Amino acid sequence: MTTSRILTLTLTDFRSYARAELNTLGRTVYLHGPNGAGKTNLLEAVSFLAPGRGLRGASAAEAGRRLPGEAQGRAWAVSVAVEGPDGETRIGTGTESASAARRIVRIEGEPAPPGRMGEHVRPIWLTPQQDRLFMEAAGDRRRFFDRLTFAAEPAHAEAATAYERAMRERLRLLTDGPSDPAWLTALEAQMGRWGAAMAAARARTLEALQTEIDCRDDRPFPQADLALSGEWEKLAQEGLEEAEIEARLTAALAAVRPRDAAAERSLTGPHRGDLEVRHRTKDRAAAQCSTGEQKALILNLVLAQAARLSRAESSPNPILLLDEVAAHLDQVRRAALFDEITALGLQAFLTGTDEALFLDLKGRALGVGVDGGSLNVSD
Repeated sequence: MTTSRILTLTLTDFRSYARAELNTLGRTVYLHGPNGAGKTNLLEAVSFLAPGRGLRGASAAEAGRRLPGEAQGRAWAVSVAVEGPDGETRIGTGTESASAARRIVRIEGEPAPPGRMGEHVRPIWLTPQQDRLFMEAAGDRRRFFDRLTFAAEPAHAEAATAYERAMRERLRLLTDGPSDPAWLTALEAQMGRWGAAMAAARARTLEALQTEIDCRDDRPFPQADLALSGEWEKLAQEGLEEAEIEARLTAALAAVRPRDAAAERSLTGPHRGDLEVRHRTKDRAAAQCSTGEQKALILNLVLAQAARLSRAESSPNPILLLDEVAAHLDQVRRAALFDEITALGLQAFLTGTDEALFLDLKGRALGVGVDGGSLNVSD
């Protein structure tokens, strides 16, 4: 296992924090305090150590601290010292101005692409908004599964970004013109290349997750049977080579230009797939399970991915961000969750309004009270 732990976390003008610093000493951290105190803001800050919009899906401009009456948030920064096999690495991300649309990344003070952060830290998160994952649109499940995929294969984020960029440009040409055949062909070739890479990475992740779930039936969380419904992911699961998927997808996109132009949206590709989950014992689709069962199924997926990655030799182990998870578990499952985190040797950040929720973590984690933008170590 390639150990990865956050030693210090520093926020500047991020959300509700003008300035805050937390020395974790590499320990798991549980954050407790009233609603609105800023607990989730700390988790969101850590989630920005991955490409994308973080656990709230917020743009860079939305994350800056904003005082009453201010029209827009301020420029902000999140920086960490991460302990890895080669010693400490300093990573920072944020914006250079209040109006900046994109955030920048620096590793050891030098500019770096967002994907480089995955070489040092890989956050995986679970939030209350994901409680209804199986009841919401397919896009929410795709994003959730893509986050799990990215944790194992950072290149997946680059592929998804490049695919979506080419897809938007292709659709613009089809609907607004000029409908340049040569340029459309080039964009479809890009979509074919990156789409095939996405489908293959998702298929690999699904197979690995199912294997991990199947080999552990002693967890107090419901076992799940997983499937990907997307046409292109199914081809990857059937063993079709990535190059062949690329060729088929590129040809399919060229063939449906009139249909996509009329519909004003792209109707084929890996952006149309879905994650299907069934409660194995009850042989029931997750969407038909109780709210508690759905949450336990999602948590089992996250823990299965964390367990798998904790054994990887060539990549950093994940850091778990669990927002208000403990409050929605019974005592047995809550204790099992804490034991699992400890047994896997992972660092986790957890939140809850009541410190009593974390009694089983006493002595194994750092307790931090959060209130009014201040952080008070309680354990």
